[in-house]
Amino acid sequence: MPPRRRPQSVQTANAQPFLHPRRFLDPFLAYLEAECGMSANTVAAYRNDLLQFVAWCEEQRIVSVVAVNLEILTSFLQHLHDRGLQPSTIARRIVALKMFFRFLVLEEIIAESAMEMLTSPKLWQYLPTVLSPEMVDQLLEAPSWEDPFPLRDRAVLAVLYSTGCRASELSGMRLQDINLTQRFCRCLGKGNKERIVSLTPVAVAAIQNYLEKERVRMVRSREQDYLFVTRTGRSLTRVNIWQIVKRYARRIGAANKVSPHTLRHSFATHMLAGGAEIRALQEMLGHASIRTTQIYTQVEHSRLKAIHSKCHPRG
Repeated sequence: MPPRRRPQSVQTANAQPFLHPRRFLDPFLAYLEAECGMSANTVAAYRNDLLQFVAWCEEQRIVSVVAVNLEILTSFLQHLHDRGLQPSTIARRIVALKMFFRFLVLEEIIAESAMEMLTSPKLWQYLPTVLSPEMVDQLLEAPSWEDPFPLRDRAVLAVLYSTGCRASELSGMRLQDINLTQRFCRCLGKGNKERIVSLTPVAVAAIQNYLEKERVRMVRSREQDYLFVTRTGRSLTRVNIWQIVKRYARRIGAANKVSPHTLRHSFATHMLAGGAEIRALQEMLGHASIRTTQIYTQVEHSRLKAIHSKCHPRG
């Protein structure tokens, strides 16, 4: 009598070493970039989250994606919780794992994903930090002739606040994306979605000064079509832009609460305060969902409540 074959559902993980989670990491990341249109930064964040999961699996001697069940996933989430990670960080890891296991189902590597039975930890909704218009003015005036490239830095700050664009979008902005005559710029956002945003007169003047008086010296004879460049003529990175914003935030005494994204939050809140429609603001910010934009209505409401409490005679 031939030996009985063990059912697939009870085979050990060690019986399927060719299904090791690490094996599918690069194909999954390529799928995110090529088919889902995710940005390089988003793909890098997914890679970092999944590498930690893969490393944990190896510590637990889990060498097959087929072996990953609800009990194992729950243990991994408990491991993240025991490390003291914030709920928002754990929620991001859950999203990465859900996408990864959906990909494995799509590729018919596994029959079903146990991740679908898990929910993200309940998150507090934190209101973003917003600068007052007066503080924004101070920040834009902070660059001085004692700085290496004050015209470039002022243009960077002015465009961030004028358009509400992200640091990564500003980093990738090219000369052909700017129309100073018509006062608009083109932003390439998440998922390679393109949008047109108006430039304020302050931003237009700052860009013109930078192009005429500084950028020519920085690029010299090199062919460079990126708008904002370093002293060697290379394009500014997200880190460079973050450093520029932080430098002048320290100068006005607001280093702890100001980043490039703070200017994006300030742009959105000030637009709403000035009467902008929420749908128009959604388009200007490049949000896929209106629910993401609605956080700024809460910020503006909080500001109005603070003004009411301060100014009302019975406040």
